[in-house]
Amino acid sequence: MYNKINYTKIGDYYIPNIVVPESKPIGKYGRLHLKYLKENRKGFYTSLLVTGKLNDYLHKIDTKAKITLGMLMQELAVKQGITEKLKAENQMEWVGGMNNIRQSANEILNHEIIYQHDIKDSVWLLKNLEVLA
Repeated sequence: MYNKINYTKIGDYYIPNIVVPESKPIGKYGRLHLKYLKENRKGFYTSLLVTGKLNDYLHKIDTKAKITLGMLMQELAVKQGITEKLKAENQMEWVGGMNNIRQSANEILNHEIIYQHDIKDSVWLLKNLEVLA
């Protein structure tokens, strides 16, 4: 039932042979979601931490957020008429429009993914970590 830990004797001391699994980068959105979990979903956070799935979960959240951000920015740029033609003609207007789009997309991401209020999405993502890898 219990995992047997092997030790290496160095001098008069026994040092456990512990291997730390490699972790994936969690990125900006993963860190934001981690903070949200620690503050608002303590039970879910503890469950992920104890089972060793926290890093994979946060990596998936970050990946999902980055993909969604790219799609949202493209969609909003088309809707607002921010094109490469505008970039060539009036660069300042294009920069202002793109900054506005980025902020809007980040607000949507924060509400829908980072600070999600529906725990069902988190549970689904956790159950499907292996499938999404």
